[in-house]
Amino acid sequence: MKQETSEILNAFKENQKNRGRLLINCPDQPGIIAAVSKFLFDHGANIMESSQYSTNPEGGSFFIRIEFECSELQEKKEELTSEFQEIAKKFSMDWKLSLVSELKKTAIFVSKELHCMRELLLEWQGGDLMTDISLVISNHEDAREIVERLGIPFHYIPATKENRAEAEAKQLSLLKEHEIDVIILARYMQILTPDFVAAHPYKIINIHHSFLPAFVGARPYDRAYQRGVKLIGATSHYVTDDLDEGPIIEQDIMRVDHRDQVEDLKKIGRSIERSVLARAVKWHLEDRVIVHGNKTILF
Repeated sequence: MKQETSEILNAFKENQKNRGRLLINCPDQPGIIAAVSKFLFDHGANIMESSQYSTNPEGGSFFIRIEFECSELQEKKEELTSEFQEIAKKFSMDWKLSLVSELKKTAIFVSKELHCMRELLLEWQGGDLMTDISLVISNHEDAREIVERLGIPFHYIPATKENRAEAEAKQLSLLKEHEIDVIILARYMQILTPDFVAAHPYKIINIHHSFLPAFVGARPYDRAYQRGVKLIGATSHYVTDDLDEGPIIEQDIMRVDHRDQVEDLKKIGRSIERSVLARAVKWHLEDRVIVHGNKTILF
């Protein structure tokens, strides 16, 4: 199974070897698109897709995502990065140039609920999630067989309030060793410390039910059932020091009624969580997300 997935990923990297992405965030003013387009044209690049947004043309913030094709891009990347600095400085840009063929390295964190992890692995196996899943870290052993069957390294690191510092030190060491770009909390039921979050700003993606802030804490579905909720859903967001309040990437809902019991609500909730997290991760991997304050711009 790992060989089949590797073949899919390698074929993707070969097919996309000349495809690049440019993400830009800067103060809005005339001439930004013209300057960037001319730069790409001068370097032999052809724009394949371009999406932009301005919060306000008079003193607002401007965002743009450009996907382009450029022959021998892998050899030209350093040159493009260096020469774009002049434009970036002129327009006070926060920017990132990435090669589509350079797949991001991903780590999945999971506890005992495996539905979100299963969905990610399924999408990855089918070639719908283009990433290098480098390892899975868990504070339980439940996921080991599933993960190792796919040839992915599995690391069991018990984590509690009492040993949190020790556990995170081991986790951070593994993330550094594997040069991880993205961390996915696929129902990882532990709170991360500020130091851990600070080490990976806007690179940690979480998923949880959307009952917050109405039903905080344990047994949210039981309390939602008692309250007679009519909508349930899920939220995927970047992790910040403010618990479950980071920039939202994706959300979805489903209508329920009085016929649905607690177990029905949980089953529906798990289904929504799976799809919402998968979409959020995919958009991040495709460089479609720009964080702006505590919000996200999605292209």
